Amino acid sequence: MANEKTDFSAYKFTQDEVAVIAVPSYAGRVPAPAAERIAKINGNQAQCVIVCVYGNRAYEDTLIELYNIAKQSNFKVIAAVAAIAEHSIMHQYATGRPDQQDKNELSSFARKIFDKIENDKSIHTSMLHMPGNYPYKKIGKIGLIPKAESNCISCGLCAEKCPTQAISKENLKITNNKKCISCMRCVTLCPKSARKVNGVMVSIAAFTIKKACLERKNNELFI
Repeated sequence: MANEKTDFSAYKFTQDEVAVIAVPSYAGRVPAPAAERIAKINGNQAQCVIVCVYGNRAYEDTLIELYNIAKQSNFKVIAAVAAIAEHSIMHQYATGRPDQQDKNELSSFARKIFDKIENDKSIHTSMLHMPGNYPYKKIGKIGLIPKAESNCISCGLCAEKCPTQAISKENLKITNNKKCISCMRCVTLCPKSARKVNGVMVSIAAFTIKKACLERKNNELFI
């Protein structure tokens, strides 16, 4: 499992490979740790499909930012996908997604991408056009930091699997707020459901994005 100690500069692709780079959209941007790690990879002119996943609110500048990061890492971006998944914090939004409709749609996207790889002779010169702004929207701190509750059994799984190593392995009740990106991986993996975020804060956040999340968003393909 890749983490902050992984040497991403050791990853180098060949020109006949096709890479898929996927990230979650956090507040309309690529998570900073993901951006830093992808930037270290040597794409070596390999073809690349980029994917951003978001919880039915909006992905804003995530896809265009990921596109630019991939290009700077020497990938040839041939397609981009914005995909819906259940919101990682406010599960009432996009509940149960991706559902069967999503899976069918994403499968059709994959077929179109494979067709482009096989048949499009202009694949190395074509430009992709997708939503996004310059400069990117200011990245804000989500501020929903999971904490260990009294039923924590100190198994250490949360600290081991945290993608930014924000949880102290010596004291699981200590989380580095500057490192935590509120991905909720520790909450999902905890075998005792002992890690939680402040319920009041979640309710306030859910209310602020309610209007934007009510309408079902569709997956999008840019090719």
